[in-house]
Amino acid sequence: MNPDISQAVRQLYDTYPFPPEPLLDEPPPGYNWRWNWQTAYSFCTGMKPTRQDVRILDAGCGTGVGTEYLVHLNPEARVTGIDLSPGALEVARERCQRSGADRVEFQNLSIYDADRLDGEFNLINCVGVLHHLPDPIRGIQALAPKLAPGGFFHIFVYAELGRREIQLMQQAISLLQGDEKEDYEAGVRLGRKMFAALPEDNRIVREDKRRWALENHRDANFADMYLHPQEVDYNVDTLFELIDASGLEFIGFSNPRYWQLDRLLGKDDELIERSKHLSDRQYYRLVELLDPELTHYEFFLGRPPIPKADWTQDETLLAATPELSPCIQGWPDRTIFDGDYQLVSLTDSEHEFLTGCEAGGKTVGKILATVELGLDGVRSLQERQLILLSSESIGG
Repeated sequence: MNPDISQAVRQLYDTYPFPPEPLLDEPPPGYNWRWNWQTAYSFCTGMKPTRQDVRILDAGCGTGVGTEYLVHLNPEARVTGIDLSPGALEVARERCQRSGADRVEFQNLSIYDADRLDGEFNLINCVGVLHHLPDPIRGIQALAPKLAPGGFFHIFVYAELGRREIQLMQQAISLLQGDEKEDYEAGVRLGRKMFAALPEDNRIVREDKRRWALENHRDANFADMYLHPQEVDYNVDTLFELIDASGLEFIGFSNPRYWQLDRLLGKDDELIERSKHLSDRQYYRLVELLDPELTHYEFFLGRPPIPKADWTQDETLLAATPELSPCIQGWPDRTIFDGDYQLVSLTDSEHEFLTGCEAGGKTVGKILATVELGLDGVRSLQERQLILLSSESIGG
């Protein structure tokens, strides 16, 4: 890493450890299904993993907010967190100690130096980090060899189209700061004065109020958004240049609802038909051009061999064993939250099927013998990540 940029990034996060979430004396609330090995594995392969005693790397862990979840959501996993900022790591250690996340070790290490870590990891989590490196390709290439065969790499990086107003304010603050760019406390003060002085109908002010003001009342969030000394924002084309450089397999975006073109052009059959002739990457580019609200990309990469379940064959699905996803809330009500905190209203037959899953050990066929749901209904539950499926005939 460029030593000047490295020092500036370290100074930012030593001044404002990030994320600034409060420390708790109990496990953190809620969940993120992308940080749960079972649900992440099921998303990537279509089935539940056969082992839970995995190694997980939180690459660029900051103050340990994600690390803490990784420990608590994966009770058999061994977790390692690395970060460039000693100040952020100090908070991460205290956070995990206080909440009882005791299967974790932290190392003060740059992403670029991931080769110093022992062994390989089944799951690598890298959220909000690669886009802050001077050389993201070097960063992803440093992490990729640490992924075990059959393992998965969860990445979050910024998208340029939905962050246009942020970019403008970043540049404006930088201009007025002049030679004082590394005085982050002064930068926060200056940035807040600019927001207060701008007209209420100013586009930058409007977008900040609409999308960011709730989180940006904390100085650490404001500094991370508007004062970061190093940021790379992507579009679909440049994103896949980064992905291709990793040498890993692209599994898919972990927010698939956004990438459904039907929600944008579904009322015109001709447009949908034309879109079928596009490559996957052209299709993704079309979606983001038509809905430029996207502020980040979340996706999984994998290292082959990657098992893939095929539940299209009725006999295979009937023999599978279903269970409730660990990342749903509100059960056993008929209205529940799914893994993305979206409300789901279950039909009577869906609710009856999930009730049958709750007992455990029953195959899909045995549950359907008393529930009028049908195999397509089961497939729908699996695709919506409300159930996990396993089968002795499919390795995992």
